[in-house]
Amino acid sequence: MNNVWCIRAEYGRFTKLFVDGGYAAIGWFNDIDLSHIKTREELYPLYKKTYPQDTSNVVIGQQVGQIARFLLEIQPGDYVITPDEDTEFLYYGKVPAENSYFHSLVDDACPYRQRRHIEWVKERIRRSDFSVPFQRTMGSSLTVFSVSQKEEFLVAIGKKELIEGHHESQYDPYHVVLEQVLRLDDKEFEILVAHLLTALGFEGSEVTGKTGDGGVDATGELNVAGLAKVKIFVQAKRYKSGARISANTVKHLRSSIPSQGQGAFITTADFQSAAADVALEQGFPRIGLINGRQLVDLLVEHWDDIPPEFQERLGLRKGLVKA
Repeated sequence: MNNVWCIRAEYGRFTKLFVDGGYAAIGWFNDIDLSHIKTREELYPLYKKTYPQDTSNVVIGQQVGQIARFLLEIQPGDYVITPDEDTEFLYYGKVPAENSYFHSLVDDACPYRQRRHIEWVKERIRRSDFSVPFQRTMGSSLTVFSVSQKEEFLVAIGKKELIEGHHESQYDPYHVVLEQVLRLDDKEFEILVAHLLTALGFEGSEVTGKTGDGGVDATGELNVAGLAKVKIFVQAKRYKSGARISANTVKHLRSSIPSQGQGAFITTADFQSAAADVALEQGFPRIGLINGRQLVDLLVEHWDDIPPEFQERLGLRKGLVKA
């Protein structure tokens, strides 16, 4: 199977240069052509000589590992992702068939000289369209790393035929779990969402929705490990499978969010493309969108934080399979 990698462009600072120039780049050993390197072991003495200030074996191992991935592990036919400066979006491209590494001597706006040719697709994809685990992976602090959710990525870009052993299956575990969630009544769904918000780090969550409206409105303060606190205004709506929430529905939530707050929209369904545009529109409070599949991801991740009576009511056990 084609592997999938992420190569960061200095937090998006050089993303446009990557895409327009048809390459990806890293900044180590700028003055050294590394085309002679054939093994990871050859990089250790070179790294220690070039960067004598790094004395920790842990640091050296991490840095050499990233350089080795860039030089030796990324192969022709693999896919590469790089986040845009606007981190809500990602660019992706394919490593060409020929040996793509080169040491650039061109004095351009990108200071990184270790480069690989990449055939970038010019249209961006939304990070929020992917699963919660995929989005967690993209949050890695590393410059070069493997993306473990490669099957999901290949399906998202319309290349599922590249998945080894691919065959069409009628079984969808997400659909099975969502069917169980939709069996909850309105009040039960409100309480389930409140438990999930608490598991996600909300403090002082207050459910303000009206029972019977098919959803729940809640406010709370998201405490990010004591580093930051953000007031979040949440709306959750239950829709049948296949439904897609409109831009106007997201706008309605946005109108209730003060300028210093942010929003979150949780649903059992999905969002229209225009709704995603509204959620990220510049000059307005940002709204995070959680669709049905991402809701299932969060339930899997925080299943142990859901009270036993709700686990039993959902008819699911650990791993979110039917009990």
